[in-house]
Amino acid sequence: MYSGDAASAERGAWRDVPLGWRQLYGDFGELGVSVQSHDFRTARSLDWGRSFHPQSIEFCLNMGGRGAVQLGRARSDFVAGTSGYYAVADEPLTASREANDHHRFVTLEFSRAHLQKQLAGQEQALDPAMRGAIFGERPHVSSPRALTREQRNVIGTLSAPPVAKAAHALWYQSKALELMAHFLFEPKDPELFCMRQKRVARERVARVKESLARDLANPPALEQLGAEAGCSPFYLSRIFSREVGLTIPQYLRNIRMERAAELLRTGRFNVTEAAVEVGYSSLSHFSKAFCETIGCCPALYPAAKNVILGR
Repeated sequence: MYSGDAASAERGAWRDVPLGWRQLYGDFGELGVSVQSHDFRTARSLDWGRSFHPQSIEFCLNMGGRGAVQLGRARSDFVAGTSGYYAVADEPLTASREANDHHRFVTLEFSRAHLQKQLAGQEQALDPAMRGAIFGERPHVSSPRALTREQRNVIGTLSAPPVAKAAHALWYQSKALELMAHFLFEPKDPELFCMRQKRVARERVARVKESLARDLANPPALEQLGAEAGCSPFYLSRIFSREVGLTIPQYLRNIRMERAAELLRTGRFNVTEAAVEVGYSSLSHFSKAFCETIGCCPALYPAAKNVILGR
């Protein structure tokens, strides 16, 4: 998905393991965001730093293999089950992957400009080191932390995005925030406990719900939702999850299935028509989502009078 020089640089960085990296979402050169999955073995130490872009911040979630990133005397050693980030200015960072290890990791790479736009207005809620890396544009190497159970669960879902193409960007952006959140924000954000902020958060969540309900087959992207709600997409995802108890993609799936159930109850839509109406082109994926959300398969639903969606 990369183009021109960016594509050449990315391929060059992994030339010794050409089948060991996979682009899951994004385009660093075009969008300022890139989500990649890595799974490879290498007989010799690999120069991992060649894949880093200038003026970027990359989060690494390391499931297997040993890697290191160094800035001056500061060094981060990634071992199995750790996560961390490194901020690149104009000068490259020294980074390597150990020989003979089975390397398995996910990277989320962002341009500083992208994160500055996404997090505009939320600077004071950010972790101080992260704030300096993003808005102070300083190079930085964080200390790795143990992967959380939530991060491990999210990593396991990354290779299976929603079938509906229109929902891919929203889904990946939401997943990226879930993976990064405990590095981005300070543990306690006083604004979240202020009554005014709680009221504003509820109003923003209500706007998101209205926007999603307008066109279930073609939901707005996270950036558009943030613009309509008057805050950054990252911050919007955070407050939505806190207020609703579901991520935006999870909530979208629920209301799609609720709408599909309504259509089936009328008797005027068959299963295929109901699936298309709420944005699913694959009947099998629609049936799976319907069963998991509503509690029975869509073909039997009109006869299941007492099935109620619990959420």
